[in-house]
Amino acid sequence: MVKKGAKKRGETKKSAAPKTEKIDFSSSIGSEDGQQTVSVIDSYSVKCRDIPLEIKIYNSTKEYVPIYEVFVPAIGAHTRVILEKMRQELVKSVHLGVADISDMKGQQKKLQETFKESIQKLVDKYFPSSQAEDKAFFVSYMLLRSIGLGEVEILMSDDGLEEVAINSASQPIWVFHRKYGWLKTNIQLKDEDQIRYFATTIGRKAGRQISVLEPLMDVTLAVGDRVNATLSPISNEGNTITIRKFASKPWTITDFIKHGTITHEAAAILWQAIQFELSILIAGGTASGKTSMLNILSNFFPPNQRIISIEDTREIKLPKFLHWIPMLTRLPNTEGRGGVTMLRLLQNSLRQRPDRIIVGEIRRPEEAEVLFEAIHTGHSVYATVHANTADETVARLTNPPISIPKMMISALSLVVVQYRNRRSGLRRTFQIAEILENGDANVLMQYDASKDKLTNRNMSKIFLKTIETFSGISKKDLMLHLKEKEKVLQWMVKNNINTVEGVGEVMAQYYTDSKALLKKIK
Repeated sequence: MVKKGAKKRGETKKSAAPKTEKIDFSSSIGSEDGQQTVSVIDSYSVKCRDIPLEIKIYNSTKEYVPIYEVFVPAIGAHTRVILEKMRQELVKSVHLGVADISDMKGQQKKLQETFKESIQKLVDKYFPSSQAEDKAFFVSYMLLRSIGLGEVEILMSDDGLEEVAINSASQPIWVFHRKYGWLKTNIQLKDEDQIRYFATTIGRKAGRQISVLEPLMDVTLAVGDRVNATLSPISNEGNTITIRKFASKPWTITDFIKHGTITHEAAAILWQAIQFELSILIAGGTASGKTSMLNILSNFFPPNQRIISIEDTREIKLPKFLHWIPMLTRLPNTEGRGGVTMLRLLQNSLRQRPDRIIVGEIRRPEEAEVLFEAIHTGHSVYATVHANTADETVARLTNPPISIPKMMISALSLVVVQYRNRRSGLRRTFQIAEILENGDANVLMQYDASKDKLTNRNMSKIFLKTIETFSGISKKDLMLHLKEKEKVLQWMVKNNINTVEGVGEVMAQYYTDSKALLKKIK
């Protein structure tokens, strides 16, 4: 792993390659006593600030889950002493006040710039002859250790991770990888005070507090990451932090088709429903891809309509050229004032003349009632709900606590059910069902797990008939439109058009001049 004579950061001796070592504030998982067998699953490089990192994922005979190991460029023993001296000097020269780190209007950025300038001066002072690359490394390293989240921030820099979970100081940090599921890392925090400090720092960034009196915290950061923290003794084994990372690149229909989550045919049906302003409810379990599917369906919207999205956490991302108003709920302050609920935003949105309304998740009876009233008054609505099948979705909506009358459910046109296989980590569209006039679900397409394929189940009884009634387009022409949409989707996959803006532009071209787009595809 380490070459003899490798140059260390801050040293002037020349050699062939930089040395690497396990990150200095981590503990290694497993043993190297010769009896451990390791098989590498994957390895890749990432960058945190200006610090290059090497990631290795491997199976070990001494562990029941794969290990996620982080390596960083080594710092020589002499350099480490100097960096510690710099850190102590930095603490004395730069004073932090509570007002500085709690003021959300630009103070965070100003504080970081102040630290960066001070660190840069110290680096120039102690390492005057170092190369620019090494100096940038030292500045980033010092920033990370001084005002960053340290090892947590290092894990957050890996786009392959969806979740970072700190269960206590007695356990290593766990991560949920997009490809490999839950992994145990080689990073372990020093003590419970460090976890509490990180939770407090995160809370201040979001304008929230966590304390003995308020031991639970649920916040969303400016970048979109969702953070939940709990303090001992509420969490019995120690303090916890769970961070769900916001995807830097949102999923698109191209990604879903490429990864086998949905078929061209099924995607064309959903596109057809969106085009003709039918309302759709997306169901599924936790982390099954409900919000991703909601985001994907939103990219099918035509460019000449007004869209309002209502979420607890900003996850929907639409093309910039759309007529879109994103809105967020707000929790009340410690005095119980200033909160803005989803119900209030939903009621308010109906006064803004929207053509489409997107709702992050239906949880309460009042939200469901207003949502279905909106559908009945002619608005196209798209929302998510927790349920595992189309029938279960209908049952959840029509029974306590939501208790929507079953006849009102028929205002929905389609239910799309997302599914996540917890053993393999695969996410798939499990069912596409139409809602009949009596409120029952008729499953049109069903996922076959043995073939890993979405297959046709039943003929449509009302879906195409509804479009035919309100558009005046014959069933034969509607089927031709579906085939056209399949061709467009296949073309997007073939040409790897997989950004929100790229997909949005194709949709806009289709709605404004479909013949020209189809000619271009041919």
